[in-house]
Amino acid sequence: MANTPNPQGPEGNYDPAGSTQMFRAFVDETPQGGGRQAPAPAGPRIGLIVGVVVAVLVVAAVAWLALK
Repeated sequence: MANTPNPQGPEGNYDPAGSTQMFRAFVDETPQGGGRQAPAPAGPRIGLIVGVVVAVLVVAAVAWLALK
C-alpha cells in the first residue's frame, strides 16, 4: 500500500492543514471581474478635514469672544 497523505486523521476528522495548497491556489486566483478595485474617492476625507477646520475656527472664535 502506498504511503500517501490523507486529509482525514485516523478518527475520520477533517484536517484543514491537508488542503493548504488548494487554499493558496484559491487565494492567488485573480477575480473574474477584471482586476483590482479602484481606490475610494477622496471626497469623504476632504469633508472631514473641512469639518475639523470649521470646528477649530468656531472654538477659536468662542475663546476670543470669552477673553474680550
